[in-house]
Amino acid sequence: MTIRNLEYLFKPKSIALIGASKQPMSIGATLAQNLFSAGFDGPVMPVNPKYRVIEGVITYPDVASLPETPELAVISTPAESVPTLIQELGARGTRAAVIISAGFGEGGEPHGKELRQAALDAAKPHLLRILGPNCLGLMVPEVGLNASFAPGNPIPGRLAFVAQSGAMVTSVLDWARSGGIGFSYLVSLGDMSDVDFADMIDYLANDAKTQAILLYIEQVAHPRKFLSAARAAARMKPVIVVKGGRYAEAARAVASHTGALAGNDAVYDAVFRRSGMLRVTSLEDLFAAVETLAMTRIPQGDRLAILTNGGGMGVLATDALIARGGHLAELSQETLVKLDEILPKTWSRGNPIDIVGDAPPSRYADALRELMKDRGVDAVLVLNCPTAVAAGIAPAQAVIDARGHQSRPILLTSWVGGDAQWQAGQLLARHGIATYHTPERAVAAFMHIVEYRRNQEALMETPPSVPEAFTPDLERARTPITAALAEGRDWLLETEAKEVLAAYGVPVIAPRVAKAPWEAAAIAAEIGGPVALKILSPDITHKSDVGGVVLDLAGPAAVRDATERLQETFAKHHPEARLFGFTVAPMVRRPGAYELIVGLALDPQFGPVVLFGHGGTEVEVVNDKALGLPALNMHLALEMMSRTRIYRLLKGYRGVPSVDLDAIALSLIKIAQAAIDHPEIVELDINPLLADEFGVLALDARIRVAKPALAGAERLAIRPYPNELEENVPLGDGRTLLLRPIRPEDEPSLRATFSQLSPEQIRLRFFVPMKTLSHITAARFTQIDYDREMALILTDPGIAGKTEIYGVVRIFADPDNERAEYAIIVRGDMTGMGLGVLLMRRIIDYAQSRGIKEIFGDVLRENSTMLKLCQALKFTRSTLPDEPEIVRVSLTL
Repeated sequence: MTIRNLEYLFKPKSIALIGASKQPMSIGATLAQNLFSAGFDGPVMPVNPKYRVIEGVITYPDVASLPETPELAVISTPAESVPTLIQELGARGTRAAVIISAGFGEGGEPHGKELRQAALDAAKPHLLRILGPNCLGLMVPEVGLNASFAPGNPIPGRLAFVAQSGAMVTSVLDWARSGGIGFSYLVSLGDMSDVDFADMIDYLANDAKTQAILLYIEQVAHPRKFLSAARAAARMKPVIVVKGGRYAEAARAVASHTGALAGNDAVYDAVFRRSGMLRVTSLEDLFAAVETLAMTRIPQGDRLAILTNGGGMGVLATDALIARGGHLAELSQETLVKLDEILPKTWSRGNPIDIVGDAPPSRYADALRELMKDRGVDAVLVLNCPTAVAAGIAPAQAVIDARGHQSRPILLTSWVGGDAQWQAGQLLARHGIATYHTPERAVAAFMHIVEYRRNQEALMETPPSVPEAFTPDLERARTPITAALAEGRDWLLETEAKEVLAAYGVPVIAPRVAKAPWEAAAIAAEIGGPVALKILSPDITHKSDVGGVVLDLAGPAAVRDATERLQETFAKHHPEARLFGFTVAPMVRRPGAYELIVGLALDPQFGPVVLFGHGGTEVEVVNDKALGLPALNMHLALEMMSRTRIYRLLKGYRGVPSVDLDAIALSLIKIAQAAIDHPEIVELDINPLLADEFGVLALDARIRVAKPALAGAERLAIRPYPNELEENVPLGDGRTLLLRPIRPEDEPSLRATFSQLSPEQIRLRFFVPMKTLSHITAARFTQIDYDREMALILTDPGIAGKTEIYGVVRIFADPDNERAEYAIIVRGDMTGMGLGVLLMRRIIDYAQSRGIKEIFGDVLRENSTMLKLCQALKFTRSTLPDEPEIVRVSLTL
């Protein structure tokens, strides 16, 4: 389940508190105090057989005696009692419960795990949602709900904070209260037996009162569900995450804390990046981001103007800005002239704008007004160092007055110093101006939000079409994998591994196999030049580590002698290992080529991940790598490469030409596709992959295989492109079109199709006149999550982005996969061929295969063609009370 019945958790009309208490300082007493003091407008019914009255309210002995069915139950009783309570509540019609209690197997204790499962089993028949167990609870200030044992009540606001750790929630709450920062939701998930991060992200993404979502994550329960929710939410509003357990020692602490694996931090980094979330590394960074989001908006760029009365502070802020990849705003000539008129002759005449230590409050105000007029400034950071002339409240009030009601550019402040400066910060915060203890923290907060914007722009970037179409030879690749598994081998031989790569179009030097020294010599004679000689053993994966590689052998005699030595050394030092023979291949001479590594690894949580980095024998020492999630396109592959240090060399420098970056990116795409096509592959290394201006070449490769625990795409964190939906569609005029799912690369084709639609077609489809399809809108239509939505297009066969699109049909499902809204359009010159009916039938078939129960759409009453089509497909009609011009059509599947 995802968001089903969560409205009863966050906006209930009635609450039962089971385990309410009068005992001072107890959790039951604190829960009661919070529930009764937060302003909840509905009945709160305490349950405890020991008391007649709690907080002045009649207390009931058990669930059965409650006068009405509570929509939400808050449970703080011993773990043993919880499954029975859930059963009783579910039978009465309760739809949500917060289990505060611990003792449900947090440390791996078997009986606790049994109780946890028993509670879930009791809830399932009634669709009763469970928050927890072992959690602090939840707070929704807007409805006066504080179902937690946190100290005090939060201020209402537009930020939502969700964490596994209750202590993290109370810490954020206490800090925010002192700064006047409010929240729409504060939620402690605890052990996430039911409601998890994905559910919360889905719910909050569609909550109009929530401006941004803040997460503290220790582990993710359902990776694909999480990624799907995060990718959808991050396109709608900022999602900022702190991940605990970044290092092995901390991950072990997470395991003991939550009873679950924390996962590889580098993989989590790839997950957050791919989803569009902004990751920060500390609670301090999260606090800074919270304050910035609460009091500012997302800036248009990274151009910062620094206004200061102390030159040294301006320098520190500049250093911090440049170190984080920001830019000082270049002030316009008009701004410089105006500043010259209002500032003393000794001002800095540039950015940072040093208005000199004797600056009175009025100087701050005058300078700020001019900076806010400059269209080349995205944000202004105002710094104040205490002086006898300008300290504390007065310059802060001047800044407040100068800012007025303007929203552009965004404004940040840092009043550096002690008590008086702190009071100024409080004043600024009360007026909705973000303020920070140091210039560095202010810059960090600004750059976090800039990074979020950059991430969003990167997400929306149209990936270029692949430079060449490739269709892997699946049977060729499958043959050595099947053979190895049949023989009980984990590792493919080098020859087999290169056969798999060749099946995917990765350039390789195919070695020849010799069983004996004389055969190796004969092969060398045929090659006729220097050769590389390697042992061939399923038990030795790193051949160079055991002296199993000899390079630059010239002539048959040298090859024969080297083979005999290898044979003798191998038998002496590795008697237990099997030796299948030797490989002989011509030496590759590509001066100036870089040695890279491209590979696959299997993460226990998120499945296959693709690796790129600096290769060679020193790969572990250099540790220059980036990870990504399959599937990849050209944009994602190039972005992944750009996160490594070696990428700067690959782009070329000082007369050294750039390598063929597209060839490297295409290799990454091909390896990612191999992970999708062959779930048996659990590890793959190409090391080195030589790269230069002429292309790439795989010199060595290793592949480890195992019988897959999950079939095909099920092991992937992101559902890949569904090849199985492709279908050739013959037309009456002799042409054959391709019906297939849309790809991100199709954006140029989609925009071209839109430009060929008539104004009337556009109005009937979008309900409003539109002259063009913007890049952002087209990106959202083409960069879809195949787990939540589907768009099928009719197009010509060929490379995505380089063919025409004649028709599109799409559905978008709700997070529960219960209902899906459809939309369809066929190009005007292609109507009358039955393509609309074909598209609708295929999308209906697809929806049925996904378990969707209903398809619906809104159609303008005058759109007779669409209404006739829906009638032919057995859709029913209804009207929308507030929109008489629209007909709601729906089909139960």
